[in-house]
Amino acid sequence: MSREYRRAMPLLPISMVMQLTELTARQIRYYEEHKLIVPARSEGNRRMFSLDDVDALLEIRELLDQGINMAGIKKVFDMRVKHHVNNSNVLSISDAELRSILRDEMQQAQIAQKSSLRQGDLSRFFQKKSE
Repeated sequence: MSREYRRAMPLLPISMVMQLTELTARQIRYYEEHKLIVPARSEGNRRMFSLDDVDALLEIRELLDQGINMAGIKKVFDMRVKHHVNNSNVLSISDAELRSILRDEMQQAQIAQKSSLRQGDLSRFFQKKSE
């Protein structure tokens, strides 16, 4: 079973997704109405979300926090669908380029006085060594 298949499996009920994303049920349904996410339905017609759906909801929340309106978010998601790239075609970048991109992102977050979402993800790699 591939990683992509596992991430697309509908496993999570809306209550769990609300906890993971800190969104209300109404917000989640609203994004579904606008076709930004398409959760699966169980036999009892309950929404079941995949990890990909959760990632999309977190991205929506982040874009809204950055001041992007729903029309802009729809364009971002539409561009992603239109320009979908297979993993085999992904452009590889050097370690130095990746570090530069991450450094710029964290500096921009610091200027905006917001914590970068990646900063928390990266902190586990930069643990202080005991002396």
